[in-house]
Amino acid sequence: MRSSFGSKIGMVLASAGSAVGLGNIWRFPTEAGRNGGAAFILLYLACVLLLAMPVMIGEFVIGRASRANTVDSYRVLAPGKPWVVSGFIGVVAGFLVLSYYSVVAGWTLDYTVVSFSASLMKPMDYGGYFDSFVRNPWRPVLAMAAFMAATHFVVARGVEKGIERFSKILMPLLFCIILVLIVCSLSMPGAEKGLEFLFKPDFSKVNTQVVLSAMGQAFFTLSVGIGCLATYASYFSDDTPLVRVAFNVCLIDTLVAVSAGLIIFPAVFSVSGAQVDAGPGLVFITLPNVFNSAFGALPVLNYIFSSLFYLLLFVAALTSSISMHEISTAYITETFHLERRVAARIVTAICMVFGVVCSLSFGIWSGIHVFGMGFFDLFDYFVAKFCMPLGGILICTFVGWDLKHSTVRRQLGSRFTPLLMFLFRWVAPIGIGIVFVYELMDR
Repeated sequence: MRSSFGSKIGMVLASAGSAVGLGNIWRFPTEAGRNGGAAFILLYLACVLLLAMPVMIGEFVIGRASRANTVDSYRVLAPGKPWVVSGFIGVVAGFLVLSYYSVVAGWTLDYTVVSFSASLMKPMDYGGYFDSFVRNPWRPVLAMAAFMAATHFVVARGVEKGIERFSKILMPLLFCIILVLIVCSLSMPGAEKGLEFLFKPDFSKVNTQVVLSAMGQAFFTLSVGIGCLATYASYFSDDTPLVRVAFNVCLIDTLVAVSAGLIIFPAVFSVSGAQVDAGPGLVFITLPNVFNSAFGALPVLNYIFSSLFYLLLFVAALTSSISMHEISTAYITETFHLERRVAARIVTAICMVFGVVCSLSFGIWSGIHVFGMGFFDLFDYFVAKFCMPLGGILICTFVGWDLKHSTVRRQLGSRFTPLLMFLFRWVAPIGIGIVFVYELMDR
């Protein structure tokens, strides 16, 4: 008998944890900073409703209707048809994304430890410190391995005793840390400028680039298109309201993303010369300098703020990596009839090997390129530019056009089914296709 979630709150928190990750706390503020703040956020919210949520609901329908892993789900629902390719895209993407994601997550773990040791409190060249860290041949590798071990520990314990139980701990912890950091950030001098940037739209900055960035962020932040949520939905009970769960997950994911803006923008605007559009360096280079400048006269607040912030990043990364691990673990468990713990060990071992390769591509292997990219960038490019958008298009097309109408209606059980069918068939595939083509042309 397949595993299942033991409670509705555990199911919602686990699904929300799958969506909430570094994309909310790192990528969202970066994209908002680059694209004009509030105007970008309004576009992002529209795209979540029109693009990302339909794909999420489609994954929920496929997962619960089949009660199988992301590959076998298509074999159950469409035997003999080529839709199974979408399932294999999810499994491959699960391995690859966890491999390079764990590298960045390892950075957050290392910075958490360093922050709690107070080493980041002294003024230094934070850019040079970060560059030296990622180029180190062993330190980021050890951090990555430690993060993978934490992910493995949760997944190997199973759905109810592992994923659900730890989601009930990690997600409330994440929300508590967010609230503390928002209070600290809003207490900084000049915080009102950050709030104005975040909530006062400037539509003069909206152009095609901003719209497409909002579409891309909405799609990628929710971890849709690669089977994470389809795998989780296969553990849902029959009375789970799929549309309501999807809405709640999108709501939680968006609240976390906006909360990250409430933490970061007031802090950045409180320090002269800090840039809100600093890209990935915002988290590991700009913010340590912001913390030190803003709280230089109050070392205790500096210690609390920086330590909790990197702990927040680590927790968010862990909740998301668990779902990525589960895609491949469920597939290997059910396809090769192995015990969950054995399957989890196989996934962890493979991802650790790939993770070492990705980590070293910043250091001693930085001169090795494939298609003009290092291994980390290559994995990221393949997953983000190909696997996720293609997976999303295939999911929506399958649910909208090929899956039996009676199956879709029975799974959704919602008065919004006609609207959702329109989104499945037309809006989401076309919108995702536009982002897909644009991203390829932008390479």
